Amino acid sequence: MVLEYATGGELFVRIASKGKLSEAEGRKFFQQLIDGVSYCHNKGVFHRDLKLENVLIDDKGNIKISDFGLSALPQHIREDGLLHTTCGSPNYVAPEILANRGYDGATSDIWSCGVILYVILTGYLPFDDRNLAVLYQKIFKGDPQIPKWLSPGARNMIRRILDPNPETRITMAGIKEDDWFKQDYTPAVPDDEEEDIYIDDEAFSMCEVGCDGGRSQESPTLINAFQLIGMSSCLDLSGFFEKEDVSERKIRFTSYRSGKDLLAKIQDTVTEMGFRVQMRNGKLKATQEHTVQKRLASLSVAAEVFEISPSLYVVELRKSYGDSTVYRQLCTKLFNDLGDPQGQGLVSTEA
Repeated sequence: MVLEYATGGELFVRIASKGKLSEAEGRKFFQQLIDGVSYCHNKGVFHRDLKLENVLIDDKGNIKISDFGLSALPQHIREDGLLHTTCGSPNYVAPEILANRGYDGATSDIWSCGVILYVILTGYLPFDDRNLAVLYQKIFKGDPQIPKWLSPGARNMIRRILDPNPETRITMAGIKEDDWFKQDYTPAVPDDEEEDIYIDDEAFSMCEVGCDGGRSQESPTLINAFQLIGMSSCLDLSGFFEKEDVSERKIRFTSYRSGKDLLAKIQDTVTEMGFRVQMRNGKLKATQEHTVQKRLASLSVAAEVFEISPSLYVVELRKSYGDSTVYRQLCTKLFNDLGDPQGQGLVSTEA
């Protein structure tokens, strides 16, 4: 493999050693970044790890976007039209990725470009904290302190990109139409030869969670280290999205049984308890209606199995709605039947 040598090094090193750039110079780099990222998006490639360390400078002073190891391709998009793998660098990751409800690759890349622009023009990160939970709270809030000494156009651009709502965040087309962005702007013209570029799928080491990848629909979902850390109860951020009390709505336990065996056993158990069961894409949904003190009550529970290693799995149970007592009884029974007897036991996200 032969790679171009970017003699200017990382943009991160340049900012760290010399400080913030002038608005004119910073805008030039930002224009090139947007041209490069939008070109990738037009080809169906979403970077998902844009940061200063992955922006290189060549001998002519132009930027080169590098490190596509976490990139997603069109086949990684699920049926809902969204990506679902939680990945990226904490300070640059978009809030919708942390929400773990699916995200648009282009919109999340735009957020990362906004963080890069902020650092280029100020010399420091818009969201930063040693405590990950606190950092993620700042990202969800999406209200960075924008210096007043920046021009109104720059402040407006940063504010529109670092919008925590992906539905209202500015698009690539909107950025390119912005008056501040268009100052001294010369659009990049891709080489015609690049139109026939061949992308080898096997060059991408990480397959989007949920894509086929040779795995059957009944196989448990593989999780990466980023997601595993996010499962920690202290980093659970469901309170940002749920108005009601979410205590004990999500419970996990580990098991050494195989993934297929776990799903089969869960299905047998909930069926015996009178639940109606639905299976789809390796996930199980169980719904039960019963009478409590002459009143009709209901309970809906979702179960999913995650593979940490070939011999270790995590069972996650989520209550959508219904009787908490019956839900707790179900969780206890499943843990007693399937859980690792040497493990920690039932772990609530609010524990």
